Amino acid sequence: MEMLPDEVSDTALMLDLAGGRDAALSALIHRWQSKIISYLTRLVTDPETARDLAQETFVRVYRHRQRYDAQQSFSTWLFSIATNLSRNHHRWRQRHPEAPLEPEQMQQIEGAPRPLHPDQILAQKEIATAVQAGVTKLPEDQRTALILSYYEGLPQKEIAEIMQCSVKGVELKIYRARQTLREALAVWL
Repeated sequence: MEMLPDEVSDTALMLDLAGGRDAALSALIHRWQSKIISYLTRLVTDPETARDLAQETFVRVYRHRQRYDAQQSFSTWLFSIATNLSRNHHRWRQRHPEAPLEPEQMQQIEGAPRPLHPDQILAQKEIATAVQAGVTKLPEDQRTALILSYYEGLPQKEIAEIMQCSVKGVELKIYRARQTLREALAVWL
């Protein structure tokens, strides 16, 4: 009896992909695409760019399928690729500035359920806008660590591997990001 894609581990799918079974890539994309797009959207703050970078992430997974180390966590490897693409995009964007998203567009990214009362809706929008603006203004390494920890729920050890630093370094980046956000959002707290 053949296993369904959801029952097959990411590592097994990568080994299948490296072995020439290209259908394994479809299963990995199906499993990880929304998480990677969500992660990249928070990093680059533009949903279209995030989708492009997510697509490039999976192109690189395919291109480097022979280099995948089965001893390494697939999610760590995948988020490392996405993080590196985001860093490259950030460097490119510094040389070619773009207009930032409007607060209304950021609300679409968050996708949080809206309370029924109009005052609550307005307050929630203001807080979400303030939080997103604060996260966007964080230094890149702090923003990346914070997003991987709080939004993606990754353990600090895995974040350290993705960011190529120590676990203590991750803890410090998250601590500093929280302190900066606490100061920036003091009005709301």
